[in-house]
Amino acid sequence: MKDYCALVESETARLVELVTGAAPGTPVPSCPGWTLAELVTHVGGTHRWVIHLLTTRASEPIWSRDVPNGLAPGESGDAAWLAAGAARLLAVLRSTDPATPVWSWGGDHSAAYWARRMAYELVVHRVDAELALGLEPAVPAPVAADGIEELLGNLPHARWVTRRLAEAGADGATIHLHATDTDGEWTITQGPGGLASWEPGHAKGDVAVRGPAGDLLLMMYGRRFADTLAVFGDRDLLDRWLAKAAF
Repeated sequence: MKDYCALVESETARLVELVTGAAPGTPVPSCPGWTLAELVTHVGGTHRWVIHLLTTRASEPIWSRDVPNGLAPGESGDAAWLAAGAARLLAVLRSTDPATPVWSWGGDHSAAYWARRMAYELVVHRVDAELALGLEPAVPAPVAADGIEELLGNLPHARWVTRRLAEAGADGATIHLHATDTDGEWTITQGPGGLASWEPGHAKGDVAVRGPAGDLLLMMYGRRFADTLAVFGDRDLLDRWLAKAAF
């Protein structure tokens, strides 16, 4: 999966389609406490934050709450506001050299990081909207496999996650993921201080999960545990780890 701008474009179009005409107060079960209006406001605000990071070539941390999103205090974004921000984000991503240095909260401090990060931010939140509206989500296997690796690469840098994982009592534990619909296997090793590392390929873990890559991705993000997933080994370890690791 390399054309992240195309993925941003298609996923935004789908999300805009989903929320157009939907009740803004619809609860989003996969994001407890959120409504569709809050989901849209979060996604559109994130887009405007990344536009700011890229256009200013930020070299120091700037957080989304510190970047104006064009809404009045207490106002929620709507489908048109979401689409406008996404269009601007795409224009900035496509006109910025991927090698351009720019701050990120991950391990890669370049514009390329943000194209990939925004792609999977949209994939997961599009799924959130579908689940909220009672629709069955689907993530193509190649997209999901790359999304799993993007997530695993970000885990050690997500301080809000590592703090929780440090409390999981899982140091040294291994979790193996095996996609059944594409070429993808990954082994996660939980290290000290909440830092998780991973390697591709086949291995035996303390617990293993097999199933479609899309369902593995949604499991890793804490969105749902689909019936298509088969667990082998220490299920308690898996449940405990997933509860702490979910974004």
